[in-house]
Amino acid sequence: MIRLTSYLVSRWFVGSGRFVTLVDPSTEEILAEASSEGADFGAALDHARQVGSPALRALSFAERALLLKDMAVILHANREEFLDIAQKNGGNTRGDAKFDVDGAIGTLAAYATFGEALARRVGDRRFLTDGDMFPLTRSPRFVGQHVWVPRTGVAVHINAFNFPAWGTFEKAAVALLAGIPIISKPATATALLTWRMTQVLVASGRLPEGCFQLVVGSTGDLLSRLGPQDHLAFTGSNATGSLLRGTPGFASRSVRVTVEADSLNATVSGPDVEPGSDLWNTFVRNIVTDMTQKTGQKCTAIRRVFVPEAHADALQEALVDALAGVVVGNPLTPGVTMGPVSTASQLKDALAGIGALSEHATVVCGGAERVAGRGAPDGKGYYVAPTVLRATDPKNAGPVHDLEVFGPVVTIVPYDGTAESAADLVALGQGSLVASAVSDDRAWVERFALGAAPSLGRLLLLSSKVADQATAPGLVLPSMVHGGPGRAGGGEELGGERGLLFYMQRTALQGDSAVIGKAFAVAKEPVS
Repeated sequence: MIRLTSYLVSRWFVGSGRFVTLVDPSTEEILAEASSEGADFGAALDHARQVGSPALRALSFAERALLLKDMAVILHANREEFLDIAQKNGGNTRGDAKFDVDGAIGTLAAYATFGEALARRVGDRRFLTDGDMFPLTRSPRFVGQHVWVPRTGVAVHINAFNFPAWGTFEKAAVALLAGIPIISKPATATALLTWRMTQVLVASGRLPEGCFQLVVGSTGDLLSRLGPQDHLAFTGSNATGSLLRGTPGFASRSVRVTVEADSLNATVSGPDVEPGSDLWNTFVRNIVTDMTQKTGQKCTAIRRVFVPEAHADALQEALVDALAGVVVGNPLTPGVTMGPVSTASQLKDALAGIGALSEHATVVCGGAERVAGRGAPDGKGYYVAPTVLRATDPKNAGPVHDLEVFGPVVTIVPYDGTAESAADLVALGQGSLVASAVSDDRAWVERFALGAAPSLGRLLLLSSKVADQATAPGLVLPSMVHGGPGRAGGGEELGGERGLLFYMQRTALQGDSAVIGKAFAVAKEPVS
């Protein structure tokens, strides 16, 4: 059995006890064990601050971009091994494994491209300007200038179980380009992939010393040691995110925290979209994809489906027909198209969640019972059937607007077809990462978008002219902001260069235009 180790202070550390086992969720076979017991997190933070931070801040944006590009190339060279691990430890189909691993590699490559573009714009500068220099008094020489500079602390990244590759390296790409060293903590249950990817990167010798450390197991006293220059980026449940925000000393030391949490994402069909049309088929296809990809274990997956009352029966029939072809089982078995949920606790929560939803909505396929997986040993594996429910009262649907079931589950909610009602229903989720709408009625789309946008981090608007070119709603792109208000965490990640600002300090400079212009390599002539 493999024993996972943490990478701290430039060496591999073996935990001394309280090991947690990692299993194959398709068969429940034990794959590895992990512990961080006995780790010196104070030393790890010192190493990042005193070694990693100066090394990264000394690099130009061009040099940091080259680091990210090299990381992407190194990981891609070992892609097949990573896909195999994702299938075993994550219960992923090969397609789902690619979604995670290629997402990690692709985001590193994307941020390398962003860094190259940034370098062409700012040259060798290691900071960013915010606007132009401007006069503060009648004297044109006494000026103001805002700049963004890298902070001198550490980024602690706590990632969710569902994306051990992408979750780790999308955060890493942004922090490293900003010039901030990382201590990364994957969810232990699926950490085998993160651990192996880190091993490959460390063995390459390409990582600057102190810029990337890995914790496999508990964080111990790590978080309580964070200070005013440090950052915490968390992906996971809203409940855990709230607890982390309340870590003793965070408020008094002003530790920066961003949270990307669970989300009751929605998709909406406008009243003009007729069943059987190309746009309708896109609507149905996106729902089925989000239900079955990663077994519905995506923070961006569709949970609520709003459809005009006149089309509700047609949608129900279309989803039931499409899901009838889904084969649940061990992803290594030929013909399987959807694997298990990732852990025993996720299985328990998913089944309990379906039961809670069914008290206020009718189950039309699937249900709240564990199912047998094709190719799995009898009674083994964490399998859930793709489940569709249907509510009757859109605004009084109980947990439909309050409870996220993290699995292959959606609820159809018929509504009156107006844009205003659709926006109000989306808002009942109390803040979501993403929603999508399909319609060719521009006036309807405009009213819906303006009404729904305050409740969303991202909104995908699909019309007939772009439906065949657009990405699916559950796909997070490096160039677009990822995050959302309210229960979605209130944070932001990615978004191209916008993501760097979480790790930087905006400072207002006041003084002699010649001095500021020379010290910060900005135009000496103020803009009046």
